[in-house]
Amino acid sequence: MKLTTIANAVLASTLLSAAAFSVQAAPLAADATTVVLVHGAFADGSSWEKVIPLLQAKGLKVVAVQNPLSSLADDVAATQRVVDAQTGKVVLVGHSWGGTVITQAGTSDKIKALVYVAAFAPSEGEATATLGKDYAVPAGITTLQQDAGGYLWLPADSVAKNFAQDVSPATAALIAATQGPIAAKAFGDKTTVAAWRNKPNYYIVSSQDRMISPELEQAFAKKINATTTTLATSHVPMVSQPEKVAEVIFAAAQR
Repeated sequence: MKLTTIANAVLASTLLSAAAFSVQAAPLAADATTVVLVHGAFADGSSWEKVIPLLQAKGLKVVAVQNPLSSLADDVAATQRVVDAQTGKVVLVGHSWGGTVITQAGTSDKIKALVYVAAFAPSEGEATATLGKDYAVPAGITTLQQDAGGYLWLPADSVAKNFAQDVSPATAALIAATQGPIAAKAFGDKTTVAAWRNKPNYYIVSSQDRMISPELEQAFAKKINATTTTLATSHVPMVSQPEKVAEVIFAAAQR
């Protein structure tokens, strides 16, 4: 191949790469809908890593909250800071304990919809710890450990068996290693509002959940009059079926 041909090929490749980068890097409109993702207990913001690029590919802004998991008030404050920082409308998404957080934090006029992903959906004056009292204790809850500081965590074998039993062993090990322990007392904190009463709601029921009873999840979805999707997943559908979870969130953003 002649040197001029090689040079032209390299130049063409460089220009294409630059064009692709310029498209990807184009700023979103200031009023674009933002999806704010709120993780649950025994997790952190990285639990949404498979969903985030799917939503971004749809043209949505996405921010994952990093909850301190020290109290309901602290997690609500962390979430509200992120919501307040957005310039357009917000779809607020909560997984597990994150459902309690968005129930308390989701009253802003910016919020166009709430999405509960295998999540608690308390009413006003309810504590998360009391929500499953009429249901059998899920297998994963019986394995919780508490450290000297009063924080709860899941052993790695329980993460693999009960928290994320439908992901690869390597992914389950990563979830266990990056989990965020939660202050046990946080589950006793009561909500004072129920944002779902005045917002359009979506709910994803995980029918193979071993951390929250699937029957309780179904009851939450009915109570909040949610558009409901049932997935045959563990407690972490955003990890095992991220495309399905992203579809629900995108539908909420399209309202």
